[in-house]
Amino acid sequence: MVAEGELLWEPTEEAVAQARITRYFQARGLSDYEQAWQWSVDDPETFWSSIWDHFDVIGERGDGPVITGTMPAAEWFTGSSLNYAENALRHREGKAVVFRSEHGVRQELSWQELRGEVARVRTGLVKLGVGRGDRVAAYLPNIPQALVAFLATASLGAIWSAASPDFGVPSVVDRFTQIEPKVLIAVDGYHYNGRSFDRSQAVHDIAAALPSLRATVWIPYLTAAEEHRPPQQAEPAPGHGSALPSGEVIGWEGLRQEEGPLEFERVPFGHPLWIVYSSGTTGLPKPIVHGHGGVVLEHVKALSFHQDLGEGDVFFWYTTTGWMMWNYLVGALLVGAVPILYDGAPGDLWALAREEGVSYMGVGAPYILACMKSGAKPDGLRLRGLGSTGSPLPPEGFAWVAENLPGVPVGSFSGGTDVCTGFVGWTPLHPVRAGVISCRSLGARVKSLDPSGKPVIGEVGELVVTRPMPSMPVMFWNDPDGSRYRDSYFDVYQGIWRHGDWIKINDDGSCVIYGRSDSTLNRGGVRMGTSEFYRVVERFPEIADSLVIDTGQLGQDGRLLLYVTMVEGATLRDDLVMTLRRTLREELSPRHVPDQIIEVPGIPRTLSGKKLEVPVRKILLGTPVEEAANRDAMANPDVLRFFRP
Repeated sequence: MVAEGELLWEPTEEAVAQARITRYFQARGLSDYEQAWQWSVDDPETFWSSIWDHFDVIGERGDGPVITGTMPAAEWFTGSSLNYAENALRHREGKAVVFRSEHGVRQELSWQELRGEVARVRTGLVKLGVGRGDRVAAYLPNIPQALVAFLATASLGAIWSAASPDFGVPSVVDRFTQIEPKVLIAVDGYHYNGRSFDRSQAVHDIAAALPSLRATVWIPYLTAAEEHRPPQQAEPAPGHGSALPSGEVIGWEGLRQEEGPLEFERVPFGHPLWIVYSSGTTGLPKPIVHGHGGVVLEHVKALSFHQDLGEGDVFFWYTTTGWMMWNYLVGALLVGAVPILYDGAPGDLWALAREEGVSYMGVGAPYILACMKSGAKPDGLRLRGLGSTGSPLPPEGFAWVAENLPGVPVGSFSGGTDVCTGFVGWTPLHPVRAGVISCRSLGARVKSLDPSGKPVIGEVGELVVTRPMPSMPVMFWNDPDGSRYRDSYFDVYQGIWRHGDWIKINDDGSCVIYGRSDSTLNRGGVRMGTSEFYRVVERFPEIADSLVIDTGQLGQDGRLLLYVTMVEGATLRDDLVMTLRRTLREELSPRHVPDQIIEVPGIPRTLSGKKLEVPVRKILLGTPVEEAANRDAMANPDVLRFFRP
């Protein structure tokens, strides 16, 4: 077992000297990271102004204050104007973006080609009546058309919102009916893990639920893939003709057929850029709105300083358009880096990274753990760093990377859809220690609060942010009095953002995330994050996945239930149960030995891969399955029936 905090990697003097963050520190007279972090949170006005200047953000700064008001009503750069797309498309020479798919398609666009495509689609959207403030909804996989349509939408000051085509119809309708889009852009289907999925009927049903639509734009992605060619002539979906319930139907080629100028509508700093959504496992998903300015400043800072990316670097993060990491991935354009858009099952992502010369690669923590169990041996990579997010990466995952990718630092990264970035992460200045996140992000005043609300160091507490960040939501859509927004983050501590994670902050500013605070295991007054439990259980080679639930309520101990999914060919034998119990007793505590260990065929997860601890707990306490979790927001909804009490 790898000890938490064990040193696995240290940066060389040369790497530190060449890091982009080092150049910024030198320009500002900063000597080390902790000094810089403290300055960034003590004087956020000067810090965020310096980010605008350092990255030469295109736009008008105005003469208003940098920050007005406090959370949850803080406003940024009063009187300024800018446009995300103008900043993302400022570069002119070389390769801009690469697309890869699991069925072997590769497409590359130069900056000139990308700008030309955005101009064409922008012209087409204008013809459809799209303008400033209108919403464009997308039901698209991670393909070039998604990126082009997003940039075209942003260039107009219109508002982008996307769902991946593996989302079920009710889940998409729950999202898009809230925002009343004017245009829907959709594919006829997609491929995943060697299978084809026709989504023509799904798009028809989604359009039927959106009376606000003026047009639906069809992309024959499935048809083109089966014919091994790029989409050229987009016709209405098979079987439906042009009889969609709302608006006209045109093909992608029809949308982009006319050349037009590439112009940019500069908008106020907080003008909506996109609407992203909470996971929506219960109730309607929260439509979270981020602004042009906040995303530009946060992403140039994070991608340049924390991922060390710049012009010509190649950036890959395995994601779909329905996860905020897609928004983060395409932010690479802001710093001149090349995003790799990949559509398909994860498979051998190491081969993709090797073939494309990826500089920085990111995956969910479960992918690293799956590779560890499968015995994968990545080689030939030119990575300068590997990112991990989605759930806490245990120390063994860090150690696997150190052993199998020698010299490649793993940067665990934790934040959320809510801010479209990480509150805590890594920089090339920091060593890598097993199970430890290297630092609090610049500009993020992260603290850990004990049950009395007192800040603590070296103890597990609530993750809070006590100063505003520019990428915090400008609002929730259709929340005119802001009550839904306030209730989501500010209902516990007045004027302080409560994120809902357990965190321990160490003396040196590093930290450990222990999972969601609303699914804590509180046994006999001893609190423990679920990530600590999973670290022990999933180390067993026979166990593929697990879920632990404490049914206790209002200070009363309930039953502690451990659900496990076995690897192929393994069974939950009595001797394995005994070994599990003994190991949990020794490595956690006698209070955290499960009352029952139950084998199930799968662990319920969201579409972005997070375990559904809270909904399963509700089911065990008597909430009907259909009320406890939104099936269409899940990757594997059929497994829920195995958790009925």
